[in-house]
Amino acid sequence: MTRHCFSCGREWISAHLPGRRDTCEDCNTDLRCCRNCIHYDQIVAHQCRERRAEPVEEKDHNNYCEYFDFARRNYQKIERSEGEISREDAAKEAMRKLLGD
Repeated sequence: MTRHCFSCGREWISAHLPGRRDTCEDCNTDLRCCRNCIHYDQIVAHQCRERRAEPVEEKDHNNYCEYFDFARRNYQKIERSEGEISREDAAKEAMRKLLGD
């Protein structure tokens, strides 16, 4: 289990937690954000298991949450086979069909 960027998977090897201005060296994504926190959970209210934390709107941008703790997990890169489309693209296509575009 490692600490890594939620976006590209680059491992965070520093002993300290990332600061508010720290970004991933590979993809320039903010590291001190909800998506990298141990309390982040998509199925709970405000996507945070820490009940004392203030709600954060942008989960993939840096914030001032005092309960941030960098999650340790196994990074799994999602590989798409040729011709497979993403969920976002499938949703956009469904909306185009629904609206007749």
